[in-house]
Amino acid sequence: MSTPTKPLARFVVMYDRPADVEAFERHYWNVHIPLAKQLPGLRRYTVSKDAGPVMGEPYYLVGMLDWDDMAALGAAFDSEIGRQCAADVAILAGYATIRSMVVRLDDA
Repeated sequence: MSTPTKPLARFVVMYDRPADVEAFERHYWNVHIPLAKQLPGLRRYTVSKDAGPVMGEPYYLVGMLDWDDMAALGAAFDSEIGRQCAADVAILAGYATIRSMVVRLDDA
């Protein structure tokens, strides 16, 4: 029997294939990731390329950011770094269509 884990708050960001893959990749890995990793309380940041589709075509890239709970996630995005990340996402949106969602994960 597994030991229950506490709930987790996850922010999921899905990127369609960018119009300019090289420019997107350069900005995402050199600017956005280092900035996002400074978000307060961030437990983990994972990235998957060519992720399976939820509907339609596969996503070019899916980023998943995890916090201990919804309050910690909210505080992170309300911080100065959170505002900087939001402004940077606007730059990334110039390269690719972006979708996002917040999910609360509980042990089943």
